[in-house]
Amino acid sequence: MSLPPQSPPGAAVPGGAAPGAAETPPPVVMEFPDNRLLVELCGDHDRHLARIETQLQVALTPRGNRLAIEGPQGAQAVARSVLTSLYAQLERGRPIDEGEIDGAIRLARGRQLQVESGEIDEAEAAARDSADDSGEEVVTRKRRIRARSPRQGSYIDDLRRCELVFGLGPAGTGKTYLAVAVAVSMMLEGRVDRIILSRPAVEAGERLGFLPGDMKDKVDPYLRPLYDALYDMLPSDQVARSLQSGEIEVAPLAFMRGRTLANACVILDEAQNTTPVQMKMFLTRLGENSRMVITGDMSQIDLPLGVPSGLRDALDIVEGIPGIGIVRFTDADVVRHPLVTRIVRAYAERDKDLGLQAHDQPRRKR
Repeated sequence: MSLPPQSPPGAAVPGGAAPGAAETPPPVVMEFPDNRLLVELCGDHDRHLARIETQLQVALTPRGNRLAIEGPQGAQAVARSVLTSLYAQLERGRPIDEGEIDGAIRLARGRQLQVESGEIDEAEAAARDSADDSGEEVVTRKRRIRARSPRQGSYIDDLRRCELVFGLGPAGTGKTYLAVAVAVSMMLEGRVDRIILSRPAVEAGERLGFLPGDMKDKVDPYLRPLYDALYDMLPSDQVARSLQSGEIEVAPLAFMRGRTLANACVILDEAQNTTPVQMKMFLTRLGENSRMVITGDMSQIDLPLGVPSGLRDALDIVEGIPGIGIVRFTDADVVRHPLVTRIVRAYAERDKDLGLQAHDQPRRKR
């Protein structure tokens, strides 16, 4: 393919279009000043480019320090945004991987929708592509966590700003993971003295029967996802010391009654499996200089038949109260394997065809 004349560094310019091909937009050519970073952007054997091509249905052709983008006009705009954002990340010394690419695509698609709706203009969208996003990062001892969708960015902002935050949505959207990350970050910064992680001890469709061991041994299986998140943020020896000293506490919801949780970041996971009485009890534990995060998925309620969910009840009561953040994730925010996104959408479509809403999901009997 013949590329158009050279353009200023970092600029995107249109290429030539074939006569009579008005319905097909001309290729857009991007130019990058650092060839070494461009090699990292492309990935081994251009695997990063291939991932972008597959997801956006575009063709990316590297030539020297330039990349040509061919495809539908909207897809070209999103691809240009993705490449600009990833290159800016490399310029700041942060490597990219498949997760970063998927996140950049989700963010770019969100910005493109904002442009098309008139919420922002193209100049502002371009500025956001290359802006330093360190303010959106959550820094822990082992890793830096960045928002990988617009709603994740809003969620992180609410977690830092609001004293009570609800994170709602399907599995894989980062509700619990980001909450734990922000809690660890706050503890490391000295903004809170301790972290308290809790879940209702409700079995997901199985009866496990008697579990051997002491109380910790009995409740640990229910709290394992919270441990997994902690070990992803902090060195294992620090997690062990913090659990031993009480700086990090992992406890079932039943142990919260009668406590006042001050100078702490408190996270309640799987809150859809609380009863209204349990939820009221938990919400009233909030003490001075504390943050509280409640996460849940209303499509995965494991309560006995006929028992109302405390999460749904609480949302009906507290929505609209100043100082409370509520973020509702969708399948577009799933950051796990792409197949998880398709599975979540398939279930949502099935429930829609059956005329079910998330809060009307049939609950298992016991």
